[in-house]
Amino acid sequence: MNVATLRLDIVSAEKQIFSGEAELVFVNGEMGELGIAPGHSQLLTTLRPGQVRAILPNKEEEIFYISGGMLEVQPYIVSVLADTGMRADDIDEASALAAKEQAEKALAGKMSAIDVAKATVELAEAVAQIRAIQQLKKRVKIK
Repeated sequence: MNVATLRLDIVSAEKQIFSGEAELVFVNGEMGELGIAPGHSQLLTTLRPGQVRAILPNKEEEIFYISGGMLEVQPYIVSVLADTGMRADDIDEASALAAKEQAEKALAGKMSAIDVAKATVELAEAVAQIRAIQQLKKRVKIK
């Protein structure tokens, strides 16, 4: 690894999703989007459902979806510990759209506070998956 890159590891409870070098990493932290470059100060924060975008040394962009988790940043190491996650290429767009629609219908109906919380989380995860797919489609069109 050279000083112009950092090591990025994205893992979930089920599997390792990515391990390699990146020039920049973007994630959705609890307080907003974070951009991380080599030499970044140490940081530990929770992550919201959303994308992890990595700009690789060859200038390619890799996009991943995570349902939330933890982020640990060392000056040249970024670790994403995701609840669940996958490459944006692997997301089933039809399933994500169906899950979004189902969560929106559930929120429109009369529900207990627990059901509202569950539907809200499901909606956030579905929307995050759809955004990851849209970002991936934009990237493909640009090339």
